[in-house]
Amino acid sequence: MEVRERVGRGEREAALVEALRSSLRGGVIDRDHPAYDEARAVWNGLIDRRPAAIARCAGVDDVVAAVRVAREHRPVVSIRGGGHQVAGSAVCDHGLVIDLSAMREVSVDPDARLARVAGGARWTDVDRATQAFGLATPGGEVSVTGVAGLTLGGGIGVTMRAYGLSCDNLRSVEIVTADGELRIASSDEHADLFWALRGGGRGLGVVTSLEFELHPLGPEIASALVLYPHEQAARVLRAWRDYASEAPDEVTPEIGLWSIPPLPEVPEELHWAPVVVVAALYAGRPEEADPALAPLRELGTPLADLSGTSSYVEAQSALDDLFPAGRRYLWKSHFLDELSDEAIATLLARNAARPTPQSVLYIRTLGGAIGRVGADETAFAHRPASFNLSVDAIWSEPSLDAAATAWARSTWEALRPHGTGGVYLNFAGLGDEDGVRDATLGMNVDRVEGIRLAYDPDGLLEAAAQRP
Repeated sequence: MEVRERVGRGEREAALVEALRSSLRGGVIDRDHPAYDEARAVWNGLIDRRPAAIARCAGVDDVVAAVRVAREHRPVVSIRGGGHQVAGSAVCDHGLVIDLSAMREVSVDPDARLARVAGGARWTDVDRATQAFGLATPGGEVSVTGVAGLTLGGGIGVTMRAYGLSCDNLRSVEIVTADGELRIASSDEHADLFWALRGGGRGLGVVTSLEFELHPLGPEIASALVLYPHEQAARVLRAWRDYASEAPDEVTPEIGLWSIPPLPEVPEELHWAPVVVVAALYAGRPEEADPALAPLRELGTPLADLSGTSSYVEAQSALDDLFPAGRRYLWKSHFLDELSDEAIATLLARNAARPTPQSVLYIRTLGGAIGRVGADETAFAHRPASFNLSVDAIWSEPSLDAAATAWARSTWEALRPHGTGGVYLNFAGLGDEDGVRDATLGMNVDRVEGIRLAYDPDGLLEAAAQRP
């Protein structure tokens, strides 16, 4: 029976590959292709999946063709934009990867303050194109993150209190739905689909481009980056909490229990020593930043103060080298209504058990523009929360897999009593936990799933939808 199943699967995969090669302008990579292992690799080195075929789409016509081939052959389907999602949603076992990674074009209309971004673009592509005009839209915190994936999950970033989430800045989305049709979703067309795309996650279709509103920012920006001694962690966390509750919208305060990264400005003997990292970018004119950022430099006695000005592009890519492709990652999260003393005590206890110096407990402040979007205006369900707490296990050696994943999961469980019950879709573990869809979509889960069913009644993209 097992032999017959393997033979049958091989025949189906061969037919799928042949159909793709006869339909696409771009390349098709199968298991025998010399670039197969490179093409199936994603940013998270923990993910090791082996698809039957990878369709390297050269343009929108290829995406349409790939979806139509999938409708005929019915493989499991995953969709790759930047390939940066922690859960590895960009790649599947034994199925078809619709790969948009070659589609990275960004066009900017500076007069209308709009950018059109192709489905495979990364935030570095957007930032460089928009900063040529002194404009920006809220993106992620690592510049190689894929634009589409981050935005579909909501889009938390360092300017979100000033300008909202990435999804709040969408004006339209070009998408190939499961019926193989190209559609424009906006507030005027397919408004239900547009609602779901703003925070409802993957599996609604294959996003081929996104149109974003832009805001004047840069090219020079001011930011705070302060390292406090580990021994001051409790004091600094409480003082940071008090500052965050009063922070102006131009600032999105962040704090991490981490270790000192090997930055050029830091003496080598301090590299990876335990530390409290406080960070924020000022979304405004650099010369006006000091009153807003100065309190972050006075939460305790700093070990090092690396605050200053830089280009927006430099600030947005500053963390790239600390989160390289191929390292192993498991990130989980909670939304919090408050950062209580009890939550701080739990954070400090779990910080003491971090499995590697690279692992981090990180808190981002919400509110501001995020809360000014109505609860029913988008699918993002966590607008009332005050904070997002991310539990990030990061390691390199496979021998640490069990210890690192156990720490992430046990730490998440220990912090559960302090959370709202909500989970950020882009930091939702590997997507294999029970209840993850309900936790990420919250009160909007039924509406999102209803819209998904309306556009994909046959479940062609069901697998892509189930993995955050």
